[in-house]
Amino acid sequence: MLAIKNVSKHFVDDTGVDHLAIDNINIQVNQHEIIALVGTSGCGKSTLLRILSGLDSPTTGQVKLNEQSVTEPSSDIAMVFQEPRLMPWLSVTENIRLVLRDLDPDEQDDRIREALEKVNLWKFRNALPRQLSGGMAQRASIARALVRKPSILLLDEPFSALDNFTRAALQDHLIELWADSRFTLIFVTHDVEEAAILADRILVMRGHPGRVYEEIKVELPHPRERSSSELIALKKKVVAALDLSRA
Repeated sequence: MLAIKNVSKHFVDDTGVDHLAIDNINIQVNQHEIIALVGTSGCGKSTLLRILSGLDSPTTGQVKLNEQSVTEPSSDIAMVFQEPRLMPWLSVTENIRLVLRDLDPDEQDDRIREALEKVNLWKFRNALPRQLSGGMAQRASIARALVRKPSILLLDEPFSALDNFTRAALQDHLIELWADSRFTLIFVTHDVEEAAILADRILVMRGHPGRVYEEIKVELPHPRERSSSELIALKKKVVAALDLSRA
């Protein structure tokens, strides 16, 4: 279980002014659960995700994974960013190998093949990033994150730069990977439909500093039909929670 307890984060800007980015966040995430973080711009969704990954530290509060404090990046928690962040001079295979240097070569090869087959990129293993489409590059990035077999996968708007068709296809593929690998998934998105399609719980963040304004539980099984009346009703509920005119 991932426990986020009383987490707040302050930043000091270039002029020396202190800003409170997120305030007193408390969340418990169960094993294999899918959590969507949605919210207004600047409410601290990505800041919270970086704290969960160990890339940043909270100013107050703590994050614990299975009772162990998360204070730095580890192989238990993997993160995929909005851009694929592949090294342009390395092939897909060698980009993934970067995170496996502590393993023996045979195990590296086995894991790379398994990861690329799962994201349907094995035949592109020798391609350079510039030879990939946006969707393929993001799948390579997901493969690199999963190759260490993390217990938690964090995604920071990973499909936002893609066209609607590609985004929908990758959402469906992500659910297949989640069902197969049994990782816990936490993702940031501005796309209400994406949250509704993927999440078991949707946490709506609002304000400056950002706080969890509303938690919406989703009882629909996977895979979900995008045009179903249940999903349409769910999207309306999320949009209503994001409405800043509401108290």
